[in-house]
Amino acid sequence: MWVYEKKLEYPVKIKNPNPRMAKYIITQYGGPDGELAASLRYLSQRFSMPTNEARAILNDIGTEELAHLEIIGSIVHQLTKGVPADILEKEGLGAYYSDHDHAVYPVSASGVPFTAAYLQSKGDPIADLYEDLAAEQKARATYENLINLADDPDVIEPLKFLRAREIVHFQRFGEALRIVEDKLNEKKFYITKPKDKA
Repeated sequence: MWVYEKKLEYPVKIKNPNPRMAKYIITQYGGPDGELAASLRYLSQRFSMPTNEARAILNDIGTEELAHLEIIGSIVHQLTKGVPADILEKEGLGAYYSDHDHAVYPVSASGVPFTAAYLQSKGDPIADLYEDLAAEQKARATYENLINLADDPDVIEPLKFLRAREIVHFQRFGEALRIVEDKLNEKKFYITKPKDKA
């Protein structure tokens, strides 16, 4: 189906822990506009697409979002690795630490656990693709907000990469929408089999 390379799509090498930043960035792991929600949304919606090209676009982007989930998880892990409990509490992660220690767990920045309610899979390819276009714009905006909050280039550069991928995904979903609309607008031609001569 695909080849998994045991390296991140974009390297994450954070030298300075920053649990406060981890608290914000984790929203792209398990928040409503995050990578987990996007991946599951697209991998579910692909089954309702009426063309092979649209199915392939949803499959490709859905699997790439899993790679982005891995990048976000690595960022959060590196920002909190080895940080003592009292510092995590001081930086607003006391409740998170109580439940998860230093584990990476899918929650939003406000601490709301991931839920399947974040997903939309309507079964109508046009509605689903418009949902996907909006989802990519919301993710791009979230990455821009996170970049604005960050001051460490080791954090900013992977976030900029992820933001750029959201823009590419938006463009690809635009292509898929055009392909699907063209397919659905095709005039139906019915060919009847000639009657056999007796």
